[in-house]
Amino acid sequence: MKQYLKQDEWKIIEEGLNPHYNQISESVFSLGNGRMGQRANFEEDYSGETLQGSYVAGVYYPDKTRVGWWKNGYPEYFAKVLNAPSWINIKLKVENQRLDLATCTVENFVRVLDMKTGLLQRSFVATLPGGKKVAVDAKRFCSMADGEIGAIRYQVTALNFSGEISIELSVDADVVNKDSNYDEKFWNEVYKEAQTGSAIVTAETRKTLFHVTTAMTYAIHSGGKPAAIKVGENMREKYADNVVQTEIKQDIPLVIFKYAAVLSSENHAKDKLVEHARAKLTEALTAGFDSLFEQHAKVWAHKWEECDITIDGDIAAQQGIRFNIFQLTQTYTGEDERLNIGPKGFTGEKYGGSTYWDTEAYCLPFFLSTAEEKVARNLLVYRYKHLPKAIENAQKLGFTGGAAFYPFVTMNGEECHNEWEITFEEIHRTSAMAYAMRDYVDYTGDQHYFTEFGLEVLIGIARFWEQRVNWSSDKNKYVILGVTGPNEYENNVNNNWYTNYLGAWTLRFAQQAINYVKGHDAKRYAEIVAKTNFNEKAETEKWKHISDNMYYPYDTRRKVILQQDGFLDKELIRAADLKPEFRPLNQKWSWDRILRSCFIKQADVLQGIFLFEDDFDLETIRKNFDFYEPMTVHESSLSPCVHVILASKLGYKEQAYQFYLRTARLDLDDYNNDTEEGCHITSMAGTWMSVVKGFGGMRVRDGKLHFTPFIPDQWKSYSFRVEFRGRVLKVKVSNEKTETILEHGEPLEVMMHGKPVLLK
Repeated sequence: MKQYLKQDEWKIIEEGLNPHYNQISESVFSLGNGRMGQRANFEEDYSGETLQGSYVAGVYYPDKTRVGWWKNGYPEYFAKVLNAPSWINIKLKVENQRLDLATCTVENFVRVLDMKTGLLQRSFVATLPGGKKVAVDAKRFCSMADGEIGAIRYQVTALNFSGEISIELSVDADVVNKDSNYDEKFWNEVYKEAQTGSAIVTAETRKTLFHVTTAMTYAIHSGGKPAAIKVGENMREKYADNVVQTEIKQDIPLVIFKYAAVLSSENHAKDKLVEHARAKLTEALTAGFDSLFEQHAKVWAHKWEECDITIDGDIAAQQGIRFNIFQLTQTYTGEDERLNIGPKGFTGEKYGGSTYWDTEAYCLPFFLSTAEEKVARNLLVYRYKHLPKAIENAQKLGFTGGAAFYPFVTMNGEECHNEWEITFEEIHRTSAMAYAMRDYVDYTGDQHYFTEFGLEVLIGIARFWEQRVNWSSDKNKYVILGVTGPNEYENNVNNNWYTNYLGAWTLRFAQQAINYVKGHDAKRYAEIVAKTNFNEKAETEKWKHISDNMYYPYDTRRKVILQQDGFLDKELIRAADLKPEFRPLNQKWSWDRILRSCFIKQADVLQGIFLFEDDFDLETIRKNFDFYEPMTVHESSLSPCVHVILASKLGYKEQAYQFYLRTARLDLDDYNNDTEEGCHITSMAGTWMSVVKGFGGMRVRDGKLHFTPFIPDQWKSYSFRVEFRGRVLKVKVSNEKTETILEHGEPLEVMMHGKPVLLK
């Protein structure tokens, strides 16, 4: 755990340039706007360790799979989130000495992310090798008001000299992905130009043929007035720049305004990209930095009105939740149903893919409660549109008859992840889609979703489960063999309880959806039957037989659910008894040693209890929590939040608080020693759930909101806001009382600690 960032309610603050932490900070201080994003790389040169990263939503490369031993069914490629052309570069030379923060003496370095306005600020004093000293103050943002615009205000002041300065302002598409399987570059040049005052590069992804046009323009002021400049233009492969020569006078700030337009063929015709980019540059230059920032900050102000959580009395906790909300909000805006929420968002390239099951299991509740209904609906429509690919994925593995197997990692619905024990054994993820539908319908009341989209998906998923089980004559039950549950420190096990439970539930839930659609829209139901070649009687009878006769491993002596067959053959050791030098296990132990241990990467049985808590009495939940949590090492970012919610329900207040800090500050404090690869965006939605569903106890039952709030001892008060069926509620909890205010909408009855309260 690294605690080098200062605590502040609205800001992330780094004081001092520590090269060992630089890549962590590049992740933490990242910016995005739903359309594009940028790691917190420096504008000027930095020859130290860095992970350069610019990203454009929806643009990817199918990097050919690299494995030592090919197996039937492996995907041909692993989809890479692309390091896109860079637009931020402002490289300085003072009388031919380059400003490089790895080789200069750097003092008074401060980096600040203002989460309230989405502004990244950085200041420092640098002494070049020859003794010349400059002060730099840089600000930048990716506009939330216009998702194709980025802007930088870069001020440099000569502190002990006057002289000539050279400023290189470029667009650079000659970039690489750190995770390239074969050290390939993924971009080809299509077009470039460099004119006085601007530079443009259009690059095309190999294979997928996406076009991205990155363009830049600028203005340079000295002492508040346009500076006298001399401009040279340069071009080389996939690169264009302007090199500006001007005089810098001691103690008189030289201010460089750089504006970028980043457009992709996802949103523009390829032959219009350059034309539209030029128009964007003209708009940005005319508006100017201050006006663009004002528009951007207004959008952030509105976003915070919708989704802020306040915590009084605990700055670390407050900073943590706002950081999580900030990153989630700038990653996904819900305006484009073709997009989804990648596990690293715009903060890094690791994991690839645009969506995992994290979206349905963790992110959907956040967007259900903090945005208009269409945002969450778009996340589900995204999966509906990928249904044909899910059916293809199943066919590749030998499933037939329209069975649908949703991918573990995808960009376009096709599976593109190739760790066999994860990709093809972690089958529970396909029912995350079904659970998300239940979550959505329960919360919104929009059962018409079943009619329009949902039932087709559920039929496909149910067909998958019907074929994936097999009858055990020994157990006289249906079993599911050769799987990996949520706990990825167990591979190729039989009868993972979570997987069996979720599969059986899905078969029952599909039947409920069938009954609804058939009863409310017979014509649409007939269309679905014809489209899917659905034999209702034969298929639903089989589904019922499976769900009624599923096998669930159980320990009768301890009265706990067993994670899978044979779990009790392991030596049961508490995680607290591990030597510190063994943690994290996935970086210190061999995989063989991990698989033979009892240690649990993330909630597994407890994940199922969290999702279906109304199926279990409190004592059952307590016994299973007390049994499994001590063996859990929480080396998945998805783990702590589930434990917050269950610990809160059980009244384990201090434990819930400690788990909350872990999920809220996972990246800020680099708990798992991996933040340098990017932030854990999807698990950040779990942090929101930790407060709202954990401490606030919010649930939806029978179409009604329930709250059972408590307050951690470390806090004076906390508040959160939720949107629910056309209403907006604010809940504020203190030691003295709980206030629930209806801010907008028709009167609403909610349940508070089991008692009805009418809000007007």
